[in-house]
Amino acid sequence: MEYQAKPKEIIIPDNPVSRFLFSSTRSAWIWLIIRLYVGYAWVTAGWGKLNSETWVGGQAGAAIQGFVKGALAKAEGGKDVAGWYAWFLENAVLPNAKVFAYVVACGEVLVGLGLIFGLLTGIAAFFGGFMNVMFLFAGTVSTNPLLFVLATWLVMAWKVAGWYGLDRWALPFLGTPWNSDLRNKLTKKQA
Repeated sequence: MEYQAKPKEIIIPDNPVSRFLFSSTRSAWIWLIIRLYVGYAWVTAGWGKLNSETWVGGQAGAAIQGFVKGALAKAEGGKDVAGWYAWFLENAVLPNAKVFAYVVACGEVLVGLGLIFGLLTGIAAFFGGFMNVMFLFAGTVSTNPLLFVLATWLVMAWKVAGWYGLDRWALPFLGTPWNSDLRNKLTKKQA
């Protein structure tokens, strides 16, 4: 068997605009504005649900049942909702409407707070975008496309999006999966 050398890795540098937007703290003020807007949208939506009887009160789950039934009606009409997603709504969400109602209401508030405070911004934006996609799959447009696009940008800018927020201190403390600083800190504390 003949030895084959690994192909040489080629690193393509970022263009100046990408480097500025996604790696430079000079762009952090842009992300602060976007973060606050998206965070406010999530907190207000979630807070409304947390204060609604039909989401988390005495009739918890009723609102989500109505939402799901509306999406299922769209799917039956062949509009806006894919068959596989209608199956998921009917077989997973509808029977567990109360649980999903609490998850959605609390999730919206947590995503909003994470974005407003700039704590784990990339993760909060990811879950916000995930919820936007779920609402879009259910045939609800509203502000979901805009919030999804902004959330995607925040995920891409995770390194600097929380610079004017708690990520400025949290990310260096926590480290990143490709940085062994956290692993070294934990190993030294255990020794």
